[in-house]
Amino acid sequence: MAINVLITSRSFSQVSDEPVKILRENNINYKFKEKPGLMEEKDFLEVIDEFDAIIIGADKINGNVLNSSKRLKLICKHGTGVDNIDIEAARKNGIIVTNVPATNSNAVADFTFGLIIDLLRKISDNIISVRNGEWVKTIGVDIYGKTIGIIGFGEIGKRVAKRAIGFDMNVLAYDPYLNGSLNSFSHVKFVDMDLLLRSSDIVTIHVPLNQNTINLIDEDELNKMKKGAFLVNTSRGGIVNESALYEYLKKGHLAGAALDVLKVEPAPKNNPLLTLENVLITSHIASYSKEALNAVSMICAKNVVKFFSGQSPDFIVA
Repeated sequence: MAINVLITSRSFSQVSDEPVKILRENNINYKFKEKPGLMEEKDFLEVIDEFDAIIIGADKINGNVLNSSKRLKLICKHGTGVDNIDIEAARKNGIIVTNVPATNSNAVADFTFGLIIDLLRKISDNIISVRNGEWVKTIGVDIYGKTIGIIGFGEIGKRVAKRAIGFDMNVLAYDPYLNGSLNSFSHVKFVDMDLLLRSSDIVTIHVPLNQNTINLIDEDELNKMKKGAFLVNTSRGGIVNESALYEYLKKGHLAGAALDVLKVEPAPKNNPLLTLENVLITSHIASYSKEALNAVSMICAKNVVKFFSGQSPDFIVA
């Protein structure tokens, strides 16, 4: 029987034909999803029995879909976070789930610092004003000498720290799951969450979304942050309570926020955060560099080939 792969990630093989070439050369049939937006349960249920594997993007695949599948053996997440996949249902049905960790770490760290610079120096605001025929001298805030608090010190958090050190910032970090050598981070001070929030001029979040991190930044945490501080989130939207964030931005406790992720994506037009001038929102593109996207696509393609040739794929999650 031929091997059929459903590709729901729009960015798979977007910057290079090499990933799809790998599939073709190994006699693996593939089909990109037809729906322009994210696939939903009913969309998966209509086609799931046609496929042996899925290279999945942000589409949510739940237990009902996985329980009904008669052929599916492999799900490759085109990215790092697997919060859109019912991992327990996959385990129960003997479906292997893989992801691609660390490959986009530099891209996300670069983007995070891009947001920090833009937010503090009001670069986007100035560009828009010039395009509108104005010549306003916007006044920003120095990054040099500020204290940055990094929540989550995994691969991305570490790279953000290195960039912050390059800007002569004071670097605080919090991560209850620290592992590995930290010898190269002597300039980083590891503190508890409470001290990080109270001491940081900029708080940036780099943790996965799971039951322990939903609303990790809630009203209590926002209240602990320094008055005039900035919040940056390039991880997952559900980690920050957006309603509470809106209130703390609106009343001026926080000077600004930069968000590459939201709880609901694409952003609904009635999301109140869109009405605030001190908020930068981008469309979940922190990992979208040509180099990172191609690397992720290549690993996914190779994992499909490995699995169906009897080898163990890389980065098995479940």
